[in-house]
Amino acid sequence: MEELKRPTTRRRGFYVKMRLLNKNGRQQDKNLCFKYYKWVLWFSLTLYFFTSYFINHKPIPLSKTRFTNSKSNHLSRALIESVNKTFLQHPTTNNKGLLRDLKVYVYALPSKYNTDWLSNQRCSNHLFAAEVAIHKALLNSDVRTFDPYEADFFFVPVYVSCNFSTVNGFPAIGLARSLISSAIKLVSSEYPFWNRSWGSDHVFVASHDYGACFHAMEERAVADGIPDFLKKSVLLQTFGVKYKHPCQEVENVVIPPYIPPESLRRTLEKFPVTGRRDILVFFRGKMEVHPKNISGRFYSKKVRTDIWRRYNGDRRFYLQRHRFAGYQSEIVRSVFCLCPLGWAPWSPRLVESVALGCVPVIIADGIRLPFSNAVNWSEISLTVAEKDVSKLGMILEHVAATNLTSIQKNLWDPSVKLALLFNDHDQEGDATWHVLRALSGKLERSHSRSRAPSQSHTDI
Repeated sequence: MEELKRPTTRRRGFYVKMRLLNKNGRQQDKNLCFKYYKWVLWFSLTLYFFTSYFINHKPIPLSKTRFTNSKSNHLSRALIESVNKTFLQHPTTNNKGLLRDLKVYVYALPSKYNTDWLSNQRCSNHLFAAEVAIHKALLNSDVRTFDPYEADFFFVPVYVSCNFSTVNGFPAIGLARSLISSAIKLVSSEYPFWNRSWGSDHVFVASHDYGACFHAMEERAVADGIPDFLKKSVLLQTFGVKYKHPCQEVENVVIPPYIPPESLRRTLEKFPVTGRRDILVFFRGKMEVHPKNISGRFYSKKVRTDIWRRYNGDRRFYLQRHRFAGYQSEIVRSVFCLCPLGWAPWSPRLVESVALGCVPVIIADGIRLPFSNAVNWSEISLTVAEKDVSKLGMILEHVAATNLTSIQKNLWDPSVKLALLFNDHDQEGDATWHVLRALSGKLERSHSRSRAPSQSHTDI
């Protein structure tokens, strides 16, 4: 394409003259076009914002937020309860500063204390596997330090719940005390960090029935108590109650039981959280017809037996006593999921219910729930006293007819599910992250932060 030539000197006068003659006319046309353009732009933007608002704030139909006084309507409408999908948007808050530049050193113990147990796949997938998940996450975490002298806390990775009994298939934690004691002797002889504080900045996991007491039966756990060599350390344990109990008389953080995130992901691919829920009340698990078992003790303080006797056959309740590998598909179809105590107050059903959008009904007097600073349990679950099991049907009917929508809205917030799940690589807001956040609130136990600036490594 040829370049446009500038006007020659001879024609320049004519060029200037024509511009002057046409200046006023063109200016008027230009102003008119500009006004038209502004009007079109204003109209387009207004239309865009109004349509965006109505699309993203589509009102929930009245039939899904209110219930009539008819008992049959209570049930049918509770079963199809759903919520606007805008509730499922991911949180955007930035909480990284809450960790306060925490540094954790992970001891490289011989494999007999941990990874040797992984030859049994159950070790890293069962409800006690938080001890494995936290270890993996810390190895990959940004808070991990390879310089023990700058560490705030020292993580001692000992797996005590992976020795499965050949008799009943449950974890045999009888070796827990000796295994942890052996690990402490090793780190205290090869490193200077345990001896300088007697383990007050050392962290262990006790992710089974009665936590730091290392026994599945409460009477025996209380009798044995917490081992002396752990009484100054920090215990991450699933056991926690609001009243005085010998098995939590140690610095501790209550953590959720482990549920494999992959199993939840597979379930939710087939059954979305916002899908139809055709089961009103669900429970699958051990429910003894005659609860006094061979140990002479009453399982679940007879709560599960009472549930079975009162509500088996009640059309509102879907109760099953036998195991089923695909039971998560039942949870995700349910409105309310019963979470009664077993031998201990806590249950893996608590995490599964939350993760799959089923309102947890907690029946365990005095239970202390995990991460209460991040999960507002009173807004996402129901608590029923053990003595009120006889009123369970009436209580759930009332909730279904009144504030179920509000509870589900809070429950289906993605940040709630995230807070209760452990991942191999810790994520901001997940269970390992909340463990670290809890530890960052205990930095007064950190030897490295309490040292005078003039001290050096050789002072230790």
